[in-house]
Amino acid sequence: MTDRPDEWVLASHNAGKVRELSTLFAHLPVVLRTAGELELPEPEETGATFEANAELKAIDAARATGQPAVADDSGVAVHVLGGEPGIHTGRWAGEGRDFEVARRRVQERLVELGPGVSRRATYVCVLCVAWPDSRVCIVRGETQGTLVWPVRGELGHGFEPMFLPDGFAVTYGEMAAEHRTRVNARAAAMRKLEEAVFAPSRPRAGT
Repeated sequence: MTDRPDEWVLASHNAGKVRELSTLFAHLPVVLRTAGELELPEPEETGATFEANAELKAIDAARATGQPAVADDSGVAVHVLGGEPGIHTGRWAGEGRDFEVARRRVQERLVELGPGVSRRATYVCVLCVAWPDSRVCIVRGETQGTLVWPVRGELGHGFEPMFLPDGFAVTYGEMAAEHRTRVNARAAAMRKLEEAVFAPSRPRAGT
């Protein structure tokens, strides 16, 4: 481990999240090292909310390394399913984390509810930064949209090929990464995190 103050731990083993967050952090004055790179185990996600799960993952990594850590908890909340899969999004994918299985399970549930059922959903992303002194900063980003079937696109991960965000003609799975990372829920959460954590330390115009 290094004591460099600009080094943070990215507390995720999810390749898609690692790619997106690495891109979103690229212009900020920190260097990210991933949980996989540091051989950190994945903590059990026992929280009842996105916020709780993001916090426990960030705190676990910060305590293990003595460095600031950032963690993400995200998923799709389908309105007519009472917010499911929600925080259980990964579990719907089974032990192999096969999101094709998860997407098909959601589609089957919607079909069971009959024709004309609402397919409205919210994509949620919560980011948490935890420092070794137990301070935390938690932010939440959301985007609204509709679930489509069949899925469209192979450029995203998780439920992104099934999620058509409001105001767009393409799903997240059809968007190039450089576009998706500007408009999705993770980008919305990141804007809030950047304002809360980094903006106060930036020099003001004219100083």
